Amino acid sequence: MNAPLTWEQQARTLAAEFASRATKHDAEGSFPFENFEALHQTGLLTLAASQDLGGQGATLAHLGAVVGAIGYACPATALVLIMQYIQHRSMGRTSPVRSWPEPLARRLVAEAAAGVSLVNALRVEPDLGSPARGGLPATVARQTAEGWRITGHKVYSTGAPILSWYSVWARTDEAVPRVGHFLVQAGLPGIQIVETWDHLGLRASGSHDVVLKDVLIPLEHALDLRTPENWAGGEPWLQAEMAVMLGALYTGVARAARDWLVLFLHERKPASLGASLASLPRAQEALGGIEALLLTNQRLIEGLARDADEGVLRSAVESGLIKSVTTGNAVQAVEQALALTSNHGLARKNPLERHLRDVLCGRIHTPQDDSARLAVGRKALGL
Repeated sequence: MNAPLTWEQQARTLAAEFASRATKHDAEGSFPFENFEALHQTGLLTLAASQDLGGQGATLAHLGAVVGAIGYACPATALVLIMQYIQHRSMGRTSPVRSWPEPLARRLVAEAAAGVSLVNALRVEPDLGSPARGGLPATVARQTAEGWRITGHKVYSTGAPILSWYSVWARTDEAVPRVGHFLVQAGLPGIQIVETWDHLGLRASGSHDVVLKDVLIPLEHALDLRTPENWAGGEPWLQAEMAVMLGALYTGVARAARDWLVLFLHERKPASLGASLASLPRAQEALGGIEALLLTNQRLIEGLARDADEGVLRSAVESGLIKSVTTGNAVQAVEQALALTSNHGLARKNPLERHLRDVLCGRIHTPQDDSARLAVGRKALGL
């Protein structure tokens, strides 16, 4: 009898199928709905939720491995999956408080087990930009006798075409406003998805605008409201999870670029050389440099995940730097692959140009490189 496949093996099996569609979805900017049906069928949509909530309770190391395998094939799918995993892990977290009412958390996990149901946080706004850089959101939650009424405009809402739930970052309309997340079910009256996503990379991620106009939600759907100053400093657990999974995603893209490069170097045999490019010491050395970047990423990601799984929580500053280093290394790896392939690497018929466009998106996620380095520099200076 064959042993059951591990989660990572399941992800790698799916990845082969996802990769066959990635070029088409990239060219069309279309959303890969079929990928998420496959993820549901294999149980991977509930992987991150704790077992007491009805999920599978995977470790952060396992989640990173799954995300890396999917990112190798279709990074847009992997990014949406990361957001599901981040929200599902937060549902079961009880330190410092349980921000999600348990019945509500159980409901969302049960829905994801029963069908294709995903959740993501909607945080970024046209004027505010990334909340990580400070400022109050313009999205307002107004408390009424019926419930909360939410009005606002969110941008870069990854997975918008398929999301069943939004965790909306908003402020209350109180004299002294509180800030936090409000759980909004997709499709309610007053919600509009505006299809604005037309970017260079991750074109299949469906990161459109979501506009909310006086959307009514139950009072118990307010999650973890705090005064603005109590949100300062970031959340170390969240930074560690994001660093591991984003690092794994973009390292997966870089590995896909490396693997295509290896095939290209073996197959390309210029007449002037009379042998494959793989025989050139210059090509071998350059590929060795790419291998060094990938190995560095692997060790950093595995180390941070292992620490988190063992209860050793690194600071948000350290996790932010690991995110910056690993995504930067992934970009360098793909750029170095491109330098070895000349016009071939930029040809639309080859995947390397898509890998380059996708991997560049790693620089956009919070924390951006300048913020990560500033935080580390200030810490080193004792400021």
